[in-house]
Amino acid sequence: MTAASSPTSGLRIRKAAVLGAGVMGAQIAAHLTNAGVETVLFDLPAKEGPKSGIALKAIANLAKLSPAPLADKAFAASIIPANYDDDLDHLKDVDLVIEAIAERMDWKLDLYKKIAGHLSKTAVIASNTSGLSITQLAEALPEEMRHRFCGVHFFNPPRYMHLVELIPTKLTDKKVLDGLEAFLVTTVGKGVVIAKDTPNFIGNRIGVFSMLAAMYHTDQFKLGFDTVDALTGPALGRPKSATYRTADVVGLDTMAHVIKTMADTLPDDPWHQYFKAPVWLAGLIEKGALGQKTGGGFYKKVGKDIVVLDVAKQDFRPSEQKPSDEVAAILAIKDPAEKFGKLRASSDPQAQFIWATFRDLFHYTAYHLADIADTARDVDFAIRWGYGWKLGPFETWQAAGWQQIAAWINEDITAGKAMSNAPLPGWVTDGRKGVHGKDGSYSASANADKPRSQHPVYKRQLFPDPILGEKFDTGTTVWENDGVRLWTLGDDGIGILSFKTKMNTVNDHVLDGVQHAIKLAEEQLKAVVIWQTGEPFSAGADLKGALGLLKEGKFDAFDKMVANFQRTSMAIKHSLVPVVSAVRGMAFGGGCEFQMHSARTVAALESYIGLVEAGVGLLPAGGGLHELAIRAAKANPADPFEELKKVFETVAMAKVSASAFEAKNLGLLRDSDLIVFNSYELLYIAKQVAGAMAESGYRPPMPANAIPVAGDVGTATFKASLANLQAGYFASPHDIDIATRIADTLCGGVIERGSTVDEEWLLALERKHFVELAKMEKTQARIAHTMTTGKPLRN
Repeated sequence: MTAASSPTSGLRIRKAAVLGAGVMGAQIAAHLTNAGVETVLFDLPAKEGPKSGIALKAIANLAKLSPAPLADKAFAASIIPANYDDDLDHLKDVDLVIEAIAERMDWKLDLYKKIAGHLSKTAVIASNTSGLSITQLAEALPEEMRHRFCGVHFFNPPRYMHLVELIPTKLTDKKVLDGLEAFLVTTVGKGVVIAKDTPNFIGNRIGVFSMLAAMYHTDQFKLGFDTVDALTGPALGRPKSATYRTADVVGLDTMAHVIKTMADTLPDDPWHQYFKAPVWLAGLIEKGALGQKTGGGFYKKVGKDIVVLDVAKQDFRPSEQKPSDEVAAILAIKDPAEKFGKLRASSDPQAQFIWATFRDLFHYTAYHLADIADTARDVDFAIRWGYGWKLGPFETWQAAGWQQIAAWINEDITAGKAMSNAPLPGWVTDGRKGVHGKDGSYSASANADKPRSQHPVYKRQLFPDPILGEKFDTGTTVWENDGVRLWTLGDDGIGILSFKTKMNTVNDHVLDGVQHAIKLAEEQLKAVVIWQTGEPFSAGADLKGALGLLKEGKFDAFDKMVANFQRTSMAIKHSLVPVVSAVRGMAFGGGCEFQMHSARTVAALESYIGLVEAGVGLLPAGGGLHELAIRAAKANPADPFEELKKVFETVAMAKVSASAFEAKNLGLLRDSDLIVFNSYELLYIAKQVAGAMAESGYRPPMPANAIPVAGDVGTATFKASLANLQAGYFASPHDIDIATRIADTLCGGVIERGSTVDEEWLLALERKHFVELAKMEKTQARIAHTMTTGKPLRN
């Protein structure tokens, strides 16, 4: 494995150790392995079987978890299982140790004493504790090691949650902290927030309080758990799991433990009386109903139905998850100030519930800002990245009108309606319009606005995640039409091509725009990067426009559109300047084909790439099959069929990669394509790659005029494998027809095995089959069904 290092720091991490093979430890080890860091996973020696059995079992279990912690299941073999009896020698050449054992101070301290003598003089030691004192933990280490120790708190699941809290002690060396931050941001792909060493740090301190407030007000306003989830999920810009389903997923025992930690460690908090598990939460735990892991908590599945606990009836009832009509109408209001005004004025208990939970959250967060975080920005990012909210608490408050909300909070405190009568801090009502502005974000401890971190790693984020009101330089437009914008950022001569359509779908304006932009780039620029200002990269062809032409019987126009699609892919492939695709999120259909024809693709780890046309009754016809046939011929000129076997199933079953690594396995990315872990660094890296290709005298590939193909023998072999699927009713006759046409195109049509064809031959085959399929009623029914339901139709 190559050493993983951050390009902006001296902290080079070749090998890491994770102590503790529980849920978090094993998944942190998995994600470090994703990032190319050789990782040893330690746990206690097993009482039976192999000594490292506990770690071995945890590694095996990674393959079963969903969402998948490993970006490629094969990576599991790279994690080294270990135990504390036999394997402490592994620690001598480890650069980073992350301790992730149970939240028991005494156990952690014992373990530190055990490992200290085995570590090198430069190893960085960190605890993944979610709330214990980092300063107290440091005291267990020999004095000469304390400057290399800090907290590094990942959120669950570690691969997908963007947040990592970095918690220094007063003794942590700034160089160690900066080096670790750069490593976490670039190599591991995280959003780092520096937290103060206070119980539960920032994310869980505020996030768990928000859940406690929701639970307290559930009782106060006598609402059902499903109603609360309907109110506190996507309707407020939060995840679908909302409040009670989140508790079920986290585990009710874990939730109760975090609440108890707050109660034990925050005795002087003015909200202390609420740091206890509600009666019904304690009751569920007593019964062993701990949520998802035990098959039921607040919710459980009965047959195909989801039922929810009804406290009054002491029984489960069908889950309804619906706000009242009045509250649904208020939540649909776009203007936050008007929305909050109507919520507070409404007498509907659901509206009162929402106002009360926000009021108490704002009150709590403002009261504690000085103690827990350096700036308001740290709090908002911690909640957005760690809890999946679209806006953090301070952003929400500021958007709704800072002083008006503050006045209402004060009124409620005076009237005894707030959870605590603690006063709002003086800075809240000093005439400010909010905490985020042009000079940065407010620091209550310094009583000043502070700009973003000047750490050099952030220079790699040309468009970082913006805080409320933040604007970044959007560059200089070179040319645009209704479909695309070609622009530059700085004076490096590299064009950036972005689509303007919804979901960055591909329509005529995009096709014509890409072709024109490439011509301009050949005249005026060094290189082009296709990069979208937001996810996805592209959801593929605009099906609505395509279906319109088919319904009206305009097959000539449809044929021309397909030909234009292919021309666009060829313009990308044969451009005289390198075209680099910077992919993050979905790259489906035509989006996948564009990146396939690029000189190079730079893909974010979380890229979901697929030629998905078979799902809507079509086959890829933007040059995708032609490109796969060419790649197969290049890889094995004597027998391209061997290579085609790997990609046929990918296309015929419309497979989508669950990561960029998987896209390489599926043959949709090349071995030479790059994978980037932090999607905010994607544009920077893609521009570096495009610039380097241009500087090294890039020339496009020559047109391929003698491509060896698998021919009719290849197609017949694929057809034979399809017969089993049809016999077992795994595929409909229409599925078989689509798959057969995919095979025919990949194999070069009805010609002898080993014959050679040119690119135009393969493109014409693609077009012919695509248009013939598109004319079929079953295909048109599939397209219409997918457009209305978002789901595939099996017909």
